[in-house]
Amino acid sequence: MERRGSTRTAAVWEVLRAEVERATAVRPVLSVVDVGGGTGGFAVPLARQGHQVMVVDASPDALAALTRRAAEAGVGARVHAVQGDADALADLVEPGSADIVLCHSVLEVVDSPADVAAALAASLRPAAGDAPGGAASVLVASRVAAVLARAMAGQLDTATALLRDGTSGGRDTLRRRFDVDSATSLLTKAGLSVDEVHGVRVVADLVPGGVAEREHDALVAFELAVAGLSPFRDIATQLHLLARRG
Repeated sequence: MERRGSTRTAAVWEVLRAEVERATAVRPVLSVVDVGGGTGGFAVPLARQGHQVMVVDASPDALAALTRRAAEAGVGARVHAVQGDADALADLVEPGSADIVLCHSVLEVVDSPADVAAALAASLRPAAGDAPGGAASVLVASRVAAVLARAMAGQLDTATALLRDGTSGGRDTLRRRFDVDSATSLLTKAGLSVDEVHGVRVVADLVPGGVAEREHDALVAFELAVAGLSPFRDIATQLHLLARRG
């Protein structure tokens, strides 16, 4: 499992590693759905572990790159590319079929986050006997980090707008951002139980490039150490939630 290679994804892989280990104790080959999975940064490593991964993405170019990447890694038969929007997820994934669903950097841009969250929940296997339900790995942009970044840059009007509703309008590429409470509430209303919340890129985007390169391993270790600790978690660039179907 690729979990310590990048400061941008180390905290996410740390959580996924534990969830995969838990799930494979019940079902050795997992069914994984990666919504907005693009070129396969998560899908291909999971397929290398022997799991079946469906990647749903709207970009045909990204899916073509995914297919090449999977073939080069020798896991082409275990990676299934499906072109489609996250908003149409309910029509693309069989209900109750997935052990793990990844939804990374998607809820910020979709038409209806509530509908996508509900589709995530519906796609997961329900709990059965002693086996817990499937898990959703959800990564969202942090409102707190965006507010602080704009304020520190002297863009106080933009920071105030972000503080108010998570968007700054104008040329903002994201429709919304989340804090811990709003992200947790969204998933809970969809029928999921949030087990863990971690910050991703707590300081990785703040340290000088030379330091990040020279102290890469130490920076990854630091990110992992503070990812689950408030207030560090809350000011991270992204928030990662692991939520489970009952």
